[in-house]
Amino acid sequence: MAGTSPPPPPPHFLSSPLPRPPLPLPPLAFPLPLPQSPTSKFPSHLQPSFDASASQLLPHLSSILLSLSLSHRRVVLLHDSSMSFANSAASPKIESFSFHTSSAISNLFFLGKFELCHATLISCFGEEFLEWVWQQRRIPIAVKGRIFNTCRSIEGEFLNQLSSEPAWKGQRIFAIGPLNPILADRGRSDERCLKWLDRQPVASVVYVSFGTTATMTREQEREIAAGLEGSGERFIWVRREADRCNIFETEEEDEEEEDSALAELEERVNGKIMVVRGWAPQLEILAHPSTGGFLSHCGWNSCMEAMSNGVPILAWPMHSDQPTNTVLVTKILKMGMVVKEWSDKDEVVTAATVKEVVMKLMVGDEGREVRKKAREVGESLRAAVVDGGSSKEDFDAFVNYICRP
Repeated sequence: MAGTSPPPPPPHFLSSPLPRPPLPLPPLAFPLPLPQSPTSKFPSHLQPSFDASASQLLPHLSSILLSLSLSHRRVVLLHDSSMSFANSAASPKIESFSFHTSSAISNLFFLGKFELCHATLISCFGEEFLEWVWQQRRIPIAVKGRIFNTCRSIEGEFLNQLSSEPAWKGQRIFAIGPLNPILADRGRSDERCLKWLDRQPVASVVYVSFGTTATMTREQEREIAAGLEGSGERFIWVRREADRCNIFETEEEDEEEEDSALAELEERVNGKIMVVRGWAPQLEILAHPSTGGFLSHCGWNSCMEAMSNGVPILAWPMHSDQPTNTVLVTKILKMGMVVKEWSDKDEVVTAATVKEVVMKLMVGDEGREVRKKAREVGESLRAAVVDGGSSKEDFDAFVNYICRP
């Protein structure tokens, strides 16, 4: 029809094929191993690799964004909150949104708006990472909004407080979590640990995992093992090489001794434990009806996965946002218990303490209330992602906003 404008080009995603080679990223030397007795459990040894990759990625990313802005009326850039350098491409067509993989309460702590007893930014994050953050803040960027992997039913108060912060004035906040799948009909993987869970009573197993960046001394590992055994409860323990302070340790005799000790432990308790060496299907474990508790470092992804499945948390914070997440889980939502206070972060947790807190959660009166709260939190998170739920509404609002005429 004469005079009709051509339709706008379809949206283009950086994950789809581009008419150019992929973003080049030269190989980087693997970081040095952690010291045997680190003064901080924050994985600062990874920072140089992060710095190098970011600086080498920037010019290529800027080139792609500017190229897309020439052929599209709007380019929406969604970047991790610690990657604000990605928004340095200068074009009025580029709209940037910061994606926060951490909790809202931890962002308030970072802004100095939430006090955490015995905790400072340096003690939680380390000097190297904080220096990186201050560098990022010096980059002049215009962020249209911020997306959180959280839910208003558990962090509405803190999201509202962030909205009123002068530094975030005019920025829209969308809380669209939990992002982990909780409603889809997922196929069961053929993992040995899941088959083992199938044979256990409902809510009888404690899942033990400390994430991908935690470190444990051999002494601490032994105390955990003794405490779990002493509790008499069933448990799945995910034990990785990287859990130790020195990920490159090659002392075969020590390794054989540890493996032998775990094998003897499994034999002594006669099928009541499962030790997983390496990767484990965490989401499926937490969603399993036999799982009744989660001994965790309180990383935000782990917290959200546990909360969305109604699993109570035994909190053992190591670094980063984990101390603030612990406060949210144990003091505010009351769906968890503290194993290790942040003020004692440099101390070894004894077997007696591990035993006591596990038994308190699994069989005590206090644990009964905590388990009830966890179920209620799980129900609220699952309700948030269906039609009429707050996270579904925020997600729809975000899509409508970036697709506006």
